Amino acid sequence: MSETHGPEDTDVDEALALVNTVPPPTVPQAAGPALPQPSPPVRHRATPWPEARARAAQAGRSAPVRTRRTPLDDALGQILAEPLTALTDLPSFDTSAMDGWVVAGPGPWRIRQDSILAGRAAPDPLADGEAVRIATGARIPADATAVIRSEHARTDGAGRQLSAGREVVPGQDIRPRGQECRSGDHLLPAASLVTPAVLGLAAAAGYDTLLTVPRPTVEVLVLGDELLTEGLPHDGLIRDALGPMIGPWLRSLGAEVVATRRLGDDPGALYEAVTTSGADLVVTTGGTASGPVDHVHPTLRKAGAELLVDGVAVRPGHPMLLARLAPGRHLVGLPGNPLAAVSGLLTLAAPLLRTLSGREAQAPADSFFYGSAVRDEVQGHPYDTRLVPVVHHGDEAVPLHFNGPAMLRGIAAADGLAVVPPGGALAGQELDVIDLPWAGECFT
Repeated sequence: MSETHGPEDTDVDEALALVNTVPPPTVPQAAGPALPQPSPPVRHRATPWPEARARAAQAGRSAPVRTRRTPLDDALGQILAEPLTALTDLPSFDTSAMDGWVVAGPGPWRIRQDSILAGRAAPDPLADGEAVRIATGARIPADATAVIRSEHARTDGAGRQLSAGREVVPGQDIRPRGQECRSGDHLLPAASLVTPAVLGLAAAAGYDTLLTVPRPTVEVLVLGDELLTEGLPHDGLIRDALGPMIGPWLRSLGAEVVATRRLGDDPGALYEAVTTSGADLVVTTGGTASGPVDHVHPTLRKAGAELLVDGVAVRPGHPMLLARLAPGRHLVGLPGNPLAAVSGLLTLAAPLLRTLSGREAQAPADSFFYGSAVRDEVQGHPYDTRLVPVVHHGDEAVPLHFNGPAMLRGIAAADGLAVVPPGGALAGQELDVIDLPWAGECFT
């Protein structure tokens, strides 16, 4: 992690001015003697935040491992399910590393009037004292000594004799067969991420397909009768902020989102959608509490699901949940408030997807955290972890004010989410920060 994780300092100043315009509200202190502090309320025991993440990761590990043969064109971003082993020598024959002249023996050399091009069959051998033009990537003829780059070669006026403008070293500018690897060499271990460079290496090494762990499939179910899909809020209706956000966020976590569906507050439709979905993971938004239209818990009971996490000691987002629907199939229930839903994504969906996709071996969960000192004091919850959007200013993390459960203004400007322990953090204290998948990237 570099010292600066976001935009240039001037841009950060502007961002801070926008997202920290309004200070967090303060509660006036009552005059007179201090009153005794009330005991914490008795409540359902929520899973501690680190334990919830660990349970989500373990759920992915316990799922059956699926692999498939994937054409190179479709393998980008997936994980290798087996080591990448060379199917051929690279290069598979001696080749010229430069355009120029291939020569045999000491110079000057007699010029042979043909030329050797890439992609042609084996050329005729060179006789001692001969030179012939050669292209980059072309096969080296038998008995050749070296390749002389075009800019280092001199021909006589008749074009019959070649001499070199500098010393010729045997083997120069020739890539010998097997220089990069021999057939059977292990090029990359299993669990490697398939990047564009890996695709190129695999193609050069003779592969048409790769055995990969496919991306986990996810179906998103957006719940709530109060949600609008377009236009301005009106008459008690609000815009759906989660439908446009959750799918792209899940894709950035390595998932293949097969559908985003809006069901409203319909328990029958929710039960049918959950029990008939073929996705590896169903993600619901809203309906995880115990209100009159919160149908997720009753649906899971009716479906015979096993609750693995039922509430997490984290703010925002404590009513999130994780359930096993069937072997290899899970449901993550996100709270309906936008920032609380983000908290649920990063707490439960992210570690689950990382293990389901095989990415845990390539990038352990703790590699998505980094330490950073907070510039300002951060108010904490009395007994829960808090996740607070931060933006980087130099080598410090600046907490953003708009961090309420229903707010997206802070997270939209953030570089990460600071993990604030119960009781809060002092200015200058180092905290873990959850890296956001797109921090520092540009979208075109």
